[in-house]
Amino acid sequence: MFDLLAPLLAGFPTVLLFLLALIYLDSYKLVRLRRIMFAILLGGTAAAISYAANAVMLPRVALDFAAYSRYVAPIVEESAKALVVIYFIRSQRTGFLVDASIVGFAVGAGFALIENAYYLHSVADPRILVWLIRGFGTAVMHGGTTTIFAITAQLLAERTSPKKLRIFVPGLFAAILIHSMFNHLFISPVFSTLVILLVFPPLIFVVFGKSEASLQSWLEVGFDADTELLELIYSGRLSESKVGRYLQSLRQRFSGEVVADLLCYLRIHVELSLRAKGILMMREGGFDIEPDEETRARFAELKYLEGSIGVVGKLAMSPFLHISGRELWQLYMLQDGIPSARAEVGPPSP
Repeated sequence: MFDLLAPLLAGFPTVLLFLLALIYLDSYKLVRLRRIMFAILLGGTAAAISYAANAVMLPRVALDFAAYSRYVAPIVEESAKALVVIYFIRSQRTGFLVDASIVGFAVGAGFALIENAYYLHSVADPRILVWLIRGFGTAVMHGGTTTIFAITAQLLAERTSPKKLRIFVPGLFAAILIHSMFNHLFISPVFSTLVILLVFPPLIFVVFGKSEASLQSWLEVGFDADTELLELIYSGRLSESKVGRYLQSLRQRFSGEVVADLLCYLRIHVELSLRAKGILMMREGGFDIEPDEETRARFAELKYLEGSIGVVGKLAMSPFLHISGRELWQLYMLQDGIPSARAEVGPPSP
């Protein structure tokens, strides 16, 4: 019975509680439970892949186990976890530091669960106290380093583009460095666990607070801008605005039918943007609002218009469509829970 329960007792329940605390503190409920479970599963898969890679590399390098665990294993393991987070960020499944933090910690928790289970069965030290200390420290370390990577990458993605690989380098370097330092300190499990406990949770909660404030500011500014543009479209005064004058200039390069489709595409895009912001605001107020059938129809119409205006038309409208960063993420967020729409607009969402 001990062999079956010890992996679960080795720090994972505490880390799971910490993850649940992050989810609870997320006022906007940006990350669905199935996505968190998917991240935990991928984190466990990354642990299995890391174990295989370490098993192959350890006999081939001129290092003993202690040196390997300090200088090589952190590179392998943090890179494996980082690939999972990169998948979430590059596929626009995270839009703010809050959801990046949750996904990152979930990946680290899944990794730690598999790693602790393996070490428990491979090391001859059945003392439960040792494994509770070691398991807790390792689990928080893995969750913390992956969270730091996710936060750093998401922050840089907001400033540039999630498609640029260089935005992932600083966070990965920091995660590897912290992991290596943790392994250096592990000569004293109690001390290293205490250091991790004193540093990571306060850091993550501070980031949470700042991210929530940033999200609130973005919602207020973006909602006002989208509302103003939509009012111009419906009132017939769009021609008086910069957008209207820009559309008039496009008549020299596109036919009248295509220009009309461009205007429809802009209108639907803004409507969906407003719906997404409205859902976030309702979630903050405690209402779990799901996209409806009308939203599904809007996405189908958006898909049709994309084919009508073509790539050139989308590029021409790019100054007003907000097709990157948070704005693109909010459209993917709006599709969450609409199975038929996922196959039509954007990548699938786990």
